[in-house]
Amino acid sequence: MIKPLEGKVTVVTGATRGLGKGIAIGLGEAGATVYITGRSLDPATGEGELSGSLRETEAAVEAAGGLCIPVQVDHSDDDQVRSLFDQIQSDFGHLDLLVNNVYAGVQALMNAQGRPFWESEPSFWDACNNVGLRSHYVTSVLAARMMTPRQQGLICTISSWGGLSYIFGVPYGVGKSGCDRLAAEMAVELKPYNVASLSIWPGIVGTEQMSSMADQMAASETDDRQFSGFRERYNWETPLLTGRAIAALAADPTVMQHTGRVQIVAEVAQRYGLVDEDGTSPASLRSLRFLLPFAVPQLRPYANLVPNLNLPWSLMLLSRLGAPRLG
Repeated sequence: MIKPLEGKVTVVTGATRGLGKGIAIGLGEAGATVYITGRSLDPATGEGELSGSLRETEAAVEAAGGLCIPVQVDHSDDDQVRSLFDQIQSDFGHLDLLVNNVYAGVQALMNAQGRPFWESEPSFWDACNNVGLRSHYVTSVLAARMMTPRQQGLICTISSWGGLSYIFGVPYGVGKSGCDRLAAEMAVELKPYNVASLSIWPGIVGTEQMSSMADQMAASETDDRQFSGFRERYNWETPLLTGRAIAALAADPTVMQHTGRVQIVAEVAQRYGLVDEDGTSPASLRSLRFLLPFAVPQLRPYANLVPNLNLPWSLMLLSRLGAPRLG
């Protein structure tokens, strides 16, 4: 089996569980050496603690065919982040791919759900954007210092549709818009050095936390049609699909054609002929195949019969706040 990323050195931040774990596994499948970061090195033993650890992700990456190096890092501590890149420099002397994924705002978002921003403390902003937008900038600085002298590399920053449309509140949306601008602005300065910078938008990803929320909704007696698609896991993606999409981008010798632009995971998967973990091909959230059955639940069993045509960004933006460069 061809391993397109064999010999490539990669970093995935925030990879103890969820999207980061799936990305690391996807890179492992492609044969990469994957440094993974997170605060939990070993599996949690306390009752009620979130599952997931660097050791568990390491085992999954190596089972997929990659070499995994777990490094315990608190991304709110710049010195720990610098030590990570010093280690990579000492171990390999180069870096080919950085995936900015780490995020610490999920619990704060859940705590603030349903409340306007002024009813939360200003620290809500920091919870969403310190280990998130700011930490992505820090790791990108250190990665660029390794990539630019070799005139090759790729930086992928995980963002979301929240950068385009209101989803989880003010700090979240501004942070995701910031991630998109970060990727676009870095692309301008990195382009002369042949280093690409992309913003990555997954669809609705069935992480451990999202699955738990869907289970709770399904068990409740609420019949809110707005959340019926969520309860039914309609058009969900697994974290692995994002990993496979990023691996394909990293292996593409023409990736510089996309630098500075948003890359939607489902559309990247379609471009490279990728499928999800269960062999399915989720539709982009701007595709008629997603939008029509989402609006008309009776169509969901027949979603594959709906044309997989993406709405133009100009049409989608008529009811949105605005957008970064898209493509």
